[in-house]
Amino acid sequence: MLLELVVENYAVVERLRVNFHAGLNLLTGETGSGKSIVVDALGLLLGGRASAEMIRTGETRARVAGIFDVREQTAIRRLLEPSGLEAEEGERRLLEPSGLEAEEGELLVEREILASGKSRAFVGSRPVSVSLLKDLAPFLADIHGQHDQQLLFSPDAQREMLDAFGNHRELVEKIDAVFGQWRATGSELEELEHTEQEKLRLLDLWSFQRKEIESAALEPGEESALENERRVLNNVQRLEEAATAAYTAVYDGPESAQSLVRVAAKRVEELARIDASLDPLREHLKAADLSLQEVSYSLRDYLGKLEANPGRLEEVELRLATIDKLKRKYGQSVPDILGFLAEVRRQIETVETAGERMEALRKRQRSLAGEYESLAADLSARRHAAARKLEKRVEEELAQLAMERTVFRVQIGPAPWSADGADRVEFLVSPNVGEEPRSLEKVASGGEISRIALALMTCLAGPARVKGDGPVRTLVFDEVDAGVGGGAAEGVGRRLKRLAATNQVLCVTHLPQIASFADHHYRVEKLESAGRTVALMAELDGPGRTREVGRMLSGQKLTPEALKNAEQLIKMSNS
Repeated sequence: MLLELVVENYAVVERLRVNFHAGLNLLTGETGSGKSIVVDALGLLLGGRASAEMIRTGETRARVAGIFDVREQTAIRRLLEPSGLEAEEGERRLLEPSGLEAEEGELLVEREILASGKSRAFVGSRPVSVSLLKDLAPFLADIHGQHDQQLLFSPDAQREMLDAFGNHRELVEKIDAVFGQWRATGSELEELEHTEQEKLRLLDLWSFQRKEIESAALEPGEESALENERRVLNNVQRLEEAATAAYTAVYDGPESAQSLVRVAAKRVEELARIDASLDPLREHLKAADLSLQEVSYSLRDYLGKLEANPGRLEEVELRLATIDKLKRKYGQSVPDILGFLAEVRRQIETVETAGERMEALRKRQRSLAGEYESLAADLSARRHAAARKLEKRVEEELAQLAMERTVFRVQIGPAPWSADGADRVEFLVSPNVGEEPRSLEKVASGGEISRIALALMTCLAGPARVKGDGPVRTLVFDEVDAGVGGGAAEGVGRRLKRLAATNQVLCVTHLPQIASFADHHYRVEKLESAGRTVALMAELDGPGRTREVGRMLSGQKLTPEALKNAEQLIKMSNS
């Protein structure tokens, strides 16, 4: 439910701040006073199109902000959670730039239009995308204006209305899911069939590549080991000379390191007999002697293994040449080649199992098609049943809107499979006795369309809902009384009043018969201030309301008779 709305620098509005209430909120004023600006501004909050032309002349930006009561709207909480947003909790706080205050269970929504034509959106003072506002819109308010009445001509919109009336949402969601899977399965099957022939042509190449790489029996790390072995075989003489010199220096020479360590150990032992503090040095020298001994053994074994082996060198060169050949064709290194082999094996397996995969997809496609047909048939049956009920309900509502002889029919026919089922829905109407029901746009006048729209909205607003059961919805009607007058106007007012018993209704009207039903009445007017036109809006008290209804009855000159008639009209409307 909309609690408060702020509009700044929008069209001819400099700054407007107004509180709305539950029940029927009616906006009236002279023609061209700016009544519809409030509706347009609310449309912006719900993700409507923004334009720099909306900015008040001389200003750089326009702002619209609104606070909505969402305490009972769990769907909104689920929608906001992925974005880390939530309704206000805890203490009241001031929020810029609108200056609105949000309390617990309330949601602040803001929209800002820049001179460049770009716009920014905020929810809970945090920037969001306009698409999020559009997702939130169905849970915040429904706007029904002249443009929205044109949507009545759309078969898709008519189908959605019928589904809303019949409460088919869960079944439509199931059909949507099954249809999506069925279509995705068909796309995958089509892709497999399209690429199968090409992959069969490549199968011989892939088989050759696999055989060539597998026959090489490559091992990870093999290349670096072979390169090291090649360096050794190419430098046997140098290695032998260097190893022999090292062995001599460590062990075999008269002045070898091990001989000198042993001499040092003997001298330290003599010193330790005199000075016991030097005793630990003996252990260090003993450890050094053992280390040198290990080095000498290793060098001796290494020298024993060194030998020129031209045959082995040739084998190593050939193996490295094989690896180089594979690297030129399949990768920069052995791991790359092995990765290429894994991919080739996968491609071959895909081709070899393509038949099985396609058969499995065809089987799944048939299963999903059967499931879809079953669900679509169930939905179609429910739509036919809901259509009969909707026809009766709409005709009952139209009878209260001076269209008591109107015939309303919901025609349902087959349609191509879609995410919404396999039905085409069309609303047919016959306003005149004896005429065959036809499409709305062919037979209904503007005033009749307005009344049909209101009748439908009354039916769709939840006739079974009782006050206090579930969240209060905000329904906005802009000029819904266009082309309506007399007794029909009173019928429109009573329908709006009935809707307002369980919903918050905002309505722009120019008819006193409708204005007299208001629970809360607002007057919109234009004034001139400092050479500029300014639109103002104020909630009227009892006497102010009577004067406004009197003005609507008599015109510019308010007469005592008009005031008396206004009092009677208001009294009768609320009796």
